[in-house]
Amino acid sequence: MNSLNIIAMASIVTAGICMAIGSIGPALGQGRAVQSALSSMAQQPDERNSLTRTLFVGLAMMESIAIYCFVIAMILIFANPFWVYISKTVGG
Repeated sequence: MNSLNIIAMASIVTAGICMAIGSIGPALGQGRAVQSALSSMAQQPDERNSLTRTLFVGLAMMESIAIYCFVIAMILIFANPFWVYISKTVGG
């Protein structure tokens, strides 16, 4: 196995781990946020509009973490800076 194959394999595995860990946290956080919002709406129905607006802003912030992990995973797979370095070093 040459250096280029090792870099490719490490990049793909790292991208998978990045997406796995980076999507579990926001998913759990969003579930808890929705649970708390629904509980608050059940207790105070008059504050529904304010709670909904705040909930959606919070969910968007949490979702941005997963999107950042997705971008990092795509960089690792398709635009990895190590590809160019290893290609020049190995000569292949």
